[in-house]
Amino acid sequence: MCDKHDTLAAKPAAAEPARRRRIWNLPHTCHCPLVGVGLPLGVLRKIVAKAVGGKVLADDYEVHVGAVSECGSRNRLSEAVQKELERRYAVVIQRYRPARDAKALEALWEAAVASGDVPGPFWAGLSHPHCTLELQERMCRDLHMIQHQAGAATRADISRLQALEQTNAALERELARLQQRSAAWQAERHAEQEAHGAALMQLRAQLVGRDSVLASLRQQLEELHATIPGLATRERLARQLADTEQRVHEVRSEAAAARAEAAALERQLNEARAALAAATAQPSPAIAAAATAATGGPAARAGTTTQRVTLHGLLAERVLCVGGRAGNVAGYRSVIEDAGAEFLHHDGGLEDNVARLETSMAAADLVICQTACISHSAYWRVKDFCKRHQKRCIFVDNPSVTTLQREILGQV
Repeated sequence: MCDKHDTLAAKPAAAEPARRRRIWNLPHTCHCPLVGVGLPLGVLRKIVAKAVGGKVLADDYEVHVGAVSECGSRNRLSEAVQKELERRYAVVIQRYRPARDAKALEALWEAAVASGDVPGPFWAGLSHPHCTLELQERMCRDLHMIQHQAGAATRADISRLQALEQTNAALERELARLQQRSAAWQAERHAEQEAHGAALMQLRAQLVGRDSVLASLRQQLEELHATIPGLATRERLARQLADTEQRVHEVRSEAAAARAEAAALERQLNEARAALAAATAQPSPAIAAAATAATGGPAARAGTTTQRVTLHGLLAERVLCVGGRAGNVAGYRSVIEDAGAEFLHHDGGLEDNVARLETSMAAADLVICQTACISHSAYWRVKDFCKRHQKRCIFVDNPSVTTLQREILGQV
């Protein structure tokens, strides 16, 4: 009888399902990490506002502290927090439900920590009926350390974000500068295209007028051919005479070119002889330094006759610098005059008259074009003039004085 009674009494106890713990059943040490990690501040504010029946004016910390305090007992706020946690982490709770002992629950928690997703597993593990005090304490310790690591990672991310923001700001400024420069180039290009279009229309109009005049003259010529006897013989003789005159002109041109070439060769020979004589008579560096100090240096040489010097492999007496920064012109002058040549400058059409540019280039032996500080029109004028007149031209990208000295004087 006793055994039968004991068996009947044990059956209801074994059949009774294990009940999950509610948030007010947990110790107070679990409430703070659970509320802080399990519920975002925005959601927590809405729960508190609904529970108190009005707008919450407290700051985030006060809302958190108040909610943690209320979760110690069953009340309207703790029930709302319990309901939100159950709804938010329903999928995780279902995954933890098959765990039959603390060991299985611990394995699930270790997997969650390794994956980095702990809010849902933290609530599912704490509220599980098989969660022991030891496992509960370990989960709280693990979560505490995860929060420290997350804070350190957040600070590092903020530092990287600030560095990236500074880099982005610098890139945006550089982009704005390049866009402004591109817009200026496009405007200049558009103006040139409009000028070319107008010139093309004018040339087309002139071509139409010329074709009309040519047609009229051809008609008059045909009429004259019909009225003049023996015109074919006269035209043949006239063509022969024109061919003869053309040949004579070509022979004279060839003779003039030969004479000019001979004169140029003779000048080059004289210059080479003069350079050789100057190189032979050049004093030692110590004597040259003493002579420079005695005459007052470059400032004293300014009053003497300019000598022809070799710049960039070319004998140059006058050097023209086109463009460049206005504040560096004095430095350009010092570099060229220290080399013994006369310095000429034209700003490329910014303030100086562009019409004077070709006159200045014609008077120079060597042209230096500062491509970064010169107008597009002046750049093409310099390039076209030097090509047509076979004048030596050096293009410098960086308008600094040191770059000029390195690119030009560094190759003397």
